[in-house]
Amino acid sequence: MAEPVEEPSNRPSDPWGRIKNLKSKRSGSNTWQVVAGSTALGLVVATGAVLAAGPWDNGQRKAERQLAAAEDRTGGAHHGRTLPGAPEPAPSAPAVLGALDTAVTRSAPQDPASLRTALAPLIGAPELGTRTTASVIDTATGKQLYGRAPATPMTPASTIKIATVVAALSALGPDHRIATTVRLSEDARTLTLVGGGDPTLSPADLTSLAASAAKALREDGKGPVRLTYDTSRYTGPVLHPISPNTNIAPVTALMVNEGRLDDSDRGPAQRSEDPAGDAARAFAAELEKAGAEVTGAPREARAAGKARTVATHHSAPLSALVERTLTNSDNDISEALARQTAIAKGESADFAGARRAVTAELRKLQVPTEGAHLADGSGLDREGKVTAALLTTLLARAADPERPGLRHALTGLPVAGFSGTLSTRYRDGTGATGLIRAKTGTLTGVNSLSGTVIDPQGRLLAFAFLASGSEVPAEAEAALDALAAELTGGAGRED
Repeated sequence: MAEPVEEPSNRPSDPWGRIKNLKSKRSGSNTWQVVAGSTALGLVVATGAVLAAGPWDNGQRKAERQLAAAEDRTGGAHHGRTLPGAPEPAPSAPAVLGALDTAVTRSAPQDPASLRTALAPLIGAPELGTRTTASVIDTATGKQLYGRAPATPMTPASTIKIATVVAALSALGPDHRIATTVRLSEDARTLTLVGGGDPTLSPADLTSLAASAAKALREDGKGPVRLTYDTSRYTGPVLHPISPNTNIAPVTALMVNEGRLDDSDRGPAQRSEDPAGDAARAFAAELEKAGAEVTGAPREARAAGKARTVATHHSAPLSALVERTLTNSDNDISEALARQTAIAKGESADFAGARRAVTAELRKLQVPTEGAHLADGSGLDREGKVTAALLTTLLARAADPERPGLRHALTGLPVAGFSGTLSTRYRDGTGATGLIRAKTGTLTGVNSLSGTVIDPQGRLLAFAFLASGSEVPAEAEAALDALAAELTGGAGRED
């Protein structure tokens, strides 16, 4: 039986967990705040900060700077006439993360000794299980402020997705898009749907591809066509080692909506046993709706060498896929990104090739990979191992002003108490709601948390806490949350 992993929250009004941030001024310092629009009041709620400057042309943080420049409000501001009998505006929310701006003068780094004293009573919490490792570094200097066996390999669960997305961004760039194409044979008798590895391909995308393909067939003036589908871009086994499992579909180069058999877009769901075949059959139906005549059932075959492309669909840019992966802990996209990295690095597009490619890209970024074993891209495989130091170094690389192409590995991290897999956490009086961005990780007996926070000195810290041997997941998560909250200093403690 497959072991449980974290189940992301499901918010139909915001399917990718996107958050828009607004800039406000409080006590002479700039902070970023999330605005949740309200039809009646325009209720303003503070949330996590934009962590670093960067070329945010697409993805989850689009137009943040323009919004920030246009807005200068605090929580509880009056946004127009109050209707008779309507409640008063909400009170101002607590301060949130400041932007990582290299022009800002910051205080000296936090004293490691004081940080050790603060974390000492928390790191040994029995709720964390039998073994806990940790790393906390100042991203600006790379200096380790706190460490507890930071070079010891541990099972990371879903925090390994940080490694997957950073490697993909490094190898492919944030603007890369995955193409799904339709190719017509030289004699115009065979149409082939060619999977490029985009797990987010939707029914609407199939409809658009079919319309373009049907138009090309009409222009050729030929009769009925046979339909084939090509999944050769990926190689090796399609089943993840834990499969069949509701947390991941068969890993194939052609699928629609991650092979989900319901209308969900995140979290566990029943999956197709043959997502490529299902996609081809759905495409055949769309072709016929578009006026093309298809004979026989679709069959799997490579596109002919001289076939020409008659329709193309491109995925959202890699930056957006990375943010969706991290915010929702999306296993299907993370495995696809690992394979896309393998293709870019000239490796085989299977689990083994993805492992080699991602590891090689991390070494290129000068990340400590000693003892690491990237068994998969999603963290569902218990054989995967990384160190706390590897994760914090990756986050520091993503925060590096000289590496703007990696920035989406930070902007996609869930915000404490607000988005993705942290949407229901940090709501129990820690005072850290909105102050922390972090990737969660959960397997049976394994709990992890890795992300970023602004410390009391205004410096961006990267942290990773990896625990194993826990018995009650909720208690382990609360203990991890307390560790991260402590890094915020007074802002994260109750009065």
